Formats: sequence, structure tokens, C-alpha cells
Amino acid sequence: MAKYDTNLWLPTTAKEVKNRGWEQLDVILFSSDAYIDHPSFGAAVIGRVLESMNLKVAIVPQPNWRDDLRDFKKLGCPKLFFGISAGSMDSMINHYTAAKRRRNDDAYTPDGKAGMRPDRPSIVYSKILKDLFPDIPVVLGGIEASLRRLTHYDYWDDELKPSILFESGADMLIYGMGEKPIKNLARLASKGIPFESLTNIPQTAVITKDYNTCAKNKKWDDIILSSHQTCIKDKKAFARNFRFIEQESNSYDAARLIQKNKDEYIVVNPQYNVLSTKEIDKIYDLPYTRLPHPKYKDKKIPAYEMIKHSVTLHRGCFGGCAFCTISAHQGKLIASRSEKSILKEVDTISKMDDFKGYISDLGGPSANMYNMHGKDISICKKCKRASCVFPNVCFNLNTDHSSLTSLYKNASQNENIKKIFIGSGVRYDLVLHKTTDNQINKNNLFYLENLIANHVSGRLKVAPEHTSDSVLRIMRKHKFDLFNILNEIFIKINKKYNLKQQLIPYFISSHPGCHNVDMADLAIKTKELNFKLEQVQDFTPTPMTVATVIYYSGYHPYSLEKVYTAKTKKEKELQRNFFFWYKKEIKPILIKELKKAHKFEWVEKLLK
Repeated sequence: MAKYDTNLWLPTTAKEVKNRGWEQLDVILFSSDAYIDHPSFGAAVIGRVLESMNLKVAIVPQPNWRDDLRDFKKLGCPKLFFGISAGSMDSMINHYTAAKRRRNDDAYTPDGKAGMRPDRPSIVYSKILKDLFPDIPVVLGGIEASLRRLTHYDYWDDELKPSILFESGADMLIYGMGEKPIKNLARLASKGIPFESLTNIPQTAVITKDYNTCAKNKKWDDIILSSHQTCIKDKKAFARNFRFIEQESNSYDAARLIQKNKDEYIVVNPQYNVLSTKEIDKIYDLPYTRLPHPKYKDKKIPAYEMIKHSVTLHRGCFGGCAFCTISAHQGKLIASRSEKSILKEVDTISKMDDFKGYISDLGGPSANMYNMHGKDISICKKCKRASCVFPNVCFNLNTDHSSLTSLYKNASQNENIKKIFIGSGVRYDLVLHKTTDNQINKNNLFYLENLIANHVSGRLKVAPEHTSDSVLRIMRKHKFDLFNILNEIFIKINKKYNLKQQLIPYFISSHPGCHNVDMADLAIKTKELNFKLEQVQDFTPTPMTVATVIYYSGYHPYSLEKVYTAKTKKEKELQRNFFFWYKKEIKPILIKELKKAHKFEWVEKLLK
């Protein structure tokens, strides 16, 4: 069958390269994920973007780093550069739980098999390639490299590490969504411009002995961060750095960030402007097969099974949650596809051999940020806020959900579609926000009713994250009262349409600023709402988040005030126990803790 013609995919072996009549490749990409030729997977997107430039590109998925390194040698050396991505998910989150226990599976590997990637593949792969091909440039990309572009705290080694460029030995790092910088890099490298002189490409980072000698855009200002060595000695300096990093990451006209490490500097150039609708449509219109490479035959790749009948509407997230890495990688500004492009992809999915009539998601990082942006862009250009919705929803933000409602309706009219579900998490603070425009308020409530009545597969996922005002403030989340309003509306709509759906709230324990009494507050409030919690997790410190900076340094990067964080195994287990107050074996532990805190009346509320 045509779908097993390997020429429809980018080549992955020497034989597949030869079958195309190619003698030497221009770019060779190494990925820690299995090769799935689908726009939800970064290596496939970057490969197709480079292919659209008439470059000869190959992908080596999940190379074996333990043997004689034949996977790294088999395609020879490329004319331009090697590209490395540790995968769609950070390798350390992929490998370890919040308690640092090794996971037994890997969703991005055939049959979910664990052990097909090393810890920190960006470093491992780069060192191998630089050893085998010392004269060929190596470029890092993907979320693992993106979050480690400057000095960062590594939770798993419990230490402060310098930019991953220093540890890997790679020549350049591309952060964020990489289509624009990789195209520019490939274009300039194809012209024969020496790689070491390519220092002024936006959204890239390089190492230099003297940053004053690096070519740069004249419009870029420079911000000199505290050095890596200073950060090691002074945790407050590390925290202070992060404020600049986050603010510039969320700016229209960002500055160049410069940080010293010993006798060298890491130079991080400002990001490109957000993709236009035309640009993002073009990326999603590339000739993806939407299938795993035929080499995997009948094996199932869990991450693919989850998204194969879903559609990404937009990129970016302006929520700015303190614990989340999405805006650090995808950016705060929303890049939305056109409805025409989305409907075209829906139609493509509807004709897939295994499609049964159900779209699993029309979403993105947040389900309902599609087409949302500043009403007056000139105001946005002066703004450095990390969040457009906290501490309040920005007056300049367009929160009208009517284009989403229309999109759901038009996609549902496809004759092969039985039902469209929304699987991404919904930002109810956007839906319930009261604007000065009554029509928009009506549009948003109509969206919510339509969503609950027609597009929920039994469970609607939302993320209040906590109930305590003080914790929510550090999380950059709205007060829990807003969740109560949502819950009332959800129950009312279910009764109206005779539905028996569940509202599934997500919560986090051990987040910076959270004490045991805050967890008791969470337990009592959710009990009063008749919730027995399922979707819960311990806070996991990941690089490039406010919460991780607080966890390591003890200081909030904006106020530089001290903040408590539960760190020991005992402290974290005790906080987690409050999620499960209803379990018989947990109750004596909680009673003891509440009495110790002199919260005697809470014992009655929670446990009697």
C-alpha cells in the first residue's frame, strides 16, 4: 500500500537515502523520539520545513548511544550541520517522577518501551557527534535545550548548571519554536557563510570569548546577567537573573541576554516575532504522512495514539503560570491557524483508514486561547508582563470566544464526523471574565454551554491548581471562588441537557509557598464540593520557571522576598496525603498534623 512507501517519509537509513539518489545530505537530524511524520512532533516539522527549502534532510530517530555508535555514523556527515532534539518532552520529566523514581515506560517509543534514550540526550548526542565529526557544526533545539539556554537549576542532580551549550559542546542553540531560526540558519549556511560568524540570527544562542565581537542587530539592547559563578555563590543573584530572562522572553522588542561562564560568554539573541496566520498555516500544510515511519510496523507509539485524531489550533500561552514551561518555550503570544487550514486538517483526519468518526481534540496548550491577542498591538509592544490574565485579565486582551464556537460548528458539519471532543484543558478564567462588552460576555457563556453540552467526552478538565489565596498568588492563578462559579454552571448545564458528566480539577501539592495548612484548606474545600481528587501531582521543578527558581533559591525572582517550599520526602508526602483525606490509613496522620497546627475545628470539618 502507498502508506508503506518509505519515500513518503524523510529518510532514516542509508538505504532510504540511496533510494532517493542522494550522495550527501545537507542536514541530518537526531531525535530521541520515534519518527512520527506528524505536525505535533518537532523533528518532523523541522525536517519538513528544511525539505521545503529543497534541502536533502534525514532523521535518525532514537539512535543507539551504547554500542559502536553506528547510528551516528551511518549517514555520514552533512554539508551544513547536524541538528539535535531530545524529543517532544523533556527527557528528565520523561524518565523520572517528582520523587525521582525511574519510570517504566516511554510514551514516545514504540510499544512504550523504556530505555531507548539517555538522560539529557542533547548533551550525549552532541558529544558523540563532535567526537566523530569535529568539523561539522552541531545545533541543539527542542524543549530540553530551550529551557536550559542559560544558567538553570537541575532538580535531578540538585545543582545549578550552566547553559547546556557549555555542557554539550554544540555550536549553536535554537530556543523556542524553531522554524524561523532554522530556515534562516540553513539559508545562510547554504551560501557558504562561515558558521562561527552566524551570531546575529534571532532566537539563537552561541558561546563566545568576547560578545562585543559578535555581529548583532543594531536595534538590540544588551542585558548583562550575573555570571554563572556568581549565581552559584549567591542564590539571590540567580533569582534576580530570572526576572530579566522571563521579561525579555515575553517582550515584543527583547534585549540580547549575555551571561559569563568562566572566561566565556553565552549570548542569547532576542526571539523572532510570533508566526503570522499565513506562516503557521504554511507549516501545517507541509506534506506530512501523519503516520509513524513504516519501520515500526505494527508497534504502537502511545503519544501518537493519543493525538492522531486531534488538531492543533494554535501555539503559545499567555497564562504565565509559575510552574509551567509552555510560555518559556512556545512564547506568550498566540499564533493561530486560519479556520480554512484547520478544517482542511479535520477533513484529512476524517479520511484516515482507522478513523471512526471522533475527533479527540481541537486544542492547543490551552483549549480556548485560539485567536486571542491584544486589541491594540502598540500597547502589547510596551508590555513585559509574564501573564495576560494575572493578577487580572488585561483590559487590552480580546477574550471573545465566538470564533471558537464557529469553528467547532463548522468542523462538526463534516459528513464523516460524528463528534468533536475538546481534550485540552480549558482556561475558565478567560470564559468567565466579565468584559465591558455585554455581547462578548454572552458569546463566552454561550461557548461554555456549547462546550459542555456538545464537546465533552464525559469529563471536562480544568486546572484550579489550589484553593489557598496565598499559594494561588505565587502560582499566578485566580482565586478558587472562580472555580466554584464554574462548578455551579457545569452542574446547571448538565441538568439542562440531562447529562452525567464529571468536572475534573487538577491540583498541585508542595508548590513553593504551600504549607500544610494550605493543603488542609484544599482538602476541606474540595470535600465540601464532593470531590474525591484524581488528577493530582507533586510539584516537579523544571528549568526556566518562576516556581523552580523559588524552589532552589528560596527567593521570589520579582520581589526577592523569601518563600517557603516543602523539599524533604517527609514534607512532600505529608502535603500529598491531604489529597487523600478519605483514605482510612491517612486520617490519623492528618488529625495529628491539624492538631499540631491548632486547627482543631478543621479536624471536625475534614475527617468526621
